[in-house]
Amino acid sequence: MKSSIRAAIVLAIVFSVSIYTGMSFRRGHVDEQLYPSAALTSTLKLSAYSPEIAGSRADTEIFEFESGTQGGTVLILGGTHCDEPASYIAAYLALENIEVLQGRALIIPRANRSALTHNLPGEAHPQKFDVPTEHGLRSFRMGSRYTNPLDQWPDPEVYVHYPSGQELSGADSRNLNRCYPGRKGGTFTEQIAHAIATFIEAEDVDLVIDLHEASLEYPVINAIVAHERAMDCAANAVLELQLEGLDFALEPSPPNYHGLSHRELGDHTSCFATLMESANVIQGRLRGRTTPELVLTGHDPMYMKAAQIEMTRVPYDSSGISLEVRVGRHLAGMQKLISSFSGLNPEKQIVISGLPSYGELLERKLGTYLLPK
Repeated sequence: MKSSIRAAIVLAIVFSVSIYTGMSFRRGHVDEQLYPSAALTSTLKLSAYSPEIAGSRADTEIFEFESGTQGGTVLILGGTHCDEPASYIAAYLALENIEVLQGRALIIPRANRSALTHNLPGEAHPQKFDVPTEHGLRSFRMGSRYTNPLDQWPDPEVYVHYPSGQELSGADSRNLNRCYPGRKGGTFTEQIAHAIATFIEAEDVDLVIDLHEASLEYPVINAIVAHERAMDCAANAVLELQLEGLDFALEPSPPNYHGLSHRELGDHTSCFATLMESANVIQGRLRGRTTPELVLTGHDPMYMKAAQIEMTRVPYDSSGISLEVRVGRHLAGMQKLISSFSGLNPEKQIVISGLPSYGELLERKLGTYLLPK
C-alpha cells in the first residue's frame, strides 16, 4: 500500500513538472505582442514574397510605414541574432514610435523568429528579461544566435555557403547572417535569407540597416559596417555621430567573407547595405554570472578587470554598458544613416520622426518608449 502511495506521489510530481515545462515551452513559441505606432499603413508577411516559408517559423511580419509622399525606402532588420537584445528592442521601439514624413520605412523586428524560441546551450542565458515602464514590467524573450535545431537539424560538419562555396563552421548553417543571399529550396535558414533578399528587390528597398551586437573583445564593435556602394552614406553618418559625441568606427564589408547581410545584400540586390554593432556584455567570453539584470545594466565585475588589463575593444568602467546605451546608439546610428542617405540621394528622400535621441533615451529611460499606446 505504501509503495502504491509513493508511486502515485511520484507520478503526480512528474505530471505536474511536465505540465509546467510544457506550458513554458509553448509560451516560447508564441510571438510577443507589439504595438505599432499610429503611422502604420500595413502589416505584410514575408511568405508573400517566398511562398515556401508559409506556415513555418521562417515566416515573419513586416511592418510598413508609408508617408504618402514620394521618396526612398529604408528597411530596418532586427532579431537576426536573438541573443543580441538591443538589436530587436531597437526595432521594437522604432516600430512603436516612428512617424514617416517622406518616403517609406519597413521594419522586420524578428528576422529569424525561430531563434527567439530557444537559448544557446551552455551559455546560461536567461529565458527573458523585464524592462520597467510606468505601467509595470514589460517582458521580452532572450533567444539564440542560431535557428532552433527543431526547425533545422542536423548541422553539417562543414557548412558550404551558397553561392560562393566558402566553407564555414557547421553551426553557421543555422546563422541567418551567414546564409545570405539564401536560396529557394535550401535549408530553413537559407529560405529565410532568400525570402528577405527577394522582398528587398520586389519592394525596391534603397537602404538596409541590419542591427546587431557583439562582445566587448570582438574587433568589429560600436561600428557601422557598409558595403562599398554604401560607404559614402555610412562615412557621413559616422562623421555626424562623432561630432555629437558618439564614437563609431567605420568598417568596410570584407569582399571575401560571404553570407553576411552587408556583403551579400549589397552584391545581390540594388540596396545600400549597412550593419550596426553595439557592445553587449552578455555575449562575451569573459563575463561573470549571467542574469537578466546583466542584460539591462551591462555591468559586470569581470569585464571591469578585463578592461584594466586592456582585453576589451571599447572603454568599460563601473557604469557598465546598459541596454539604454546600446539601443540609443542603434537609434542614433539609424537616424544618421537615413539622413545621410537622403542627403546623397535627394530624389529618394526619407524623413522620419518620433524616435528619441540618444540623450533623451538615457534621460527618460527605455520603458518610457515601450509603453503600449
